[in-house]
Amino acid sequence: MQTTLAQLKRGERAIIVDVSSIYVPLKLLEMGCLPGNFVELLQVAPFADPMYLNINGAHLAIRKETALHIIIEKTNG
Repeated sequence: MQTTLAQLKRGERAIIVDVSSIYVPLKLLEMGCLPGNFVELLQVAPFADPMYLNINGAHLAIRKETALHIIIEKTNG
C-alpha cells in the first residue's frame, strides 16, 4: 500500500515520490510539489482540511482531496 500526503501527521517529514498531475493543479507543481522534494506537515485546519505544508522552504496550504494524489515516503529525521 502506498502512503499519500493525506496520511502524514503533524510534524512528520517525507519525500514526495510521485505526483498524479491529472489531479494536482499545475500551480502546486510550479511551487515545488515535485518528486524528490521534502515535505513537512506543519498544521491542519479544523476538520482536517486544508493542510498547511512546508515543501522545500515554501509554505503551502492544500486540500486533503488533492493530498490523496501525492505519493510520499516517510523519513525518520
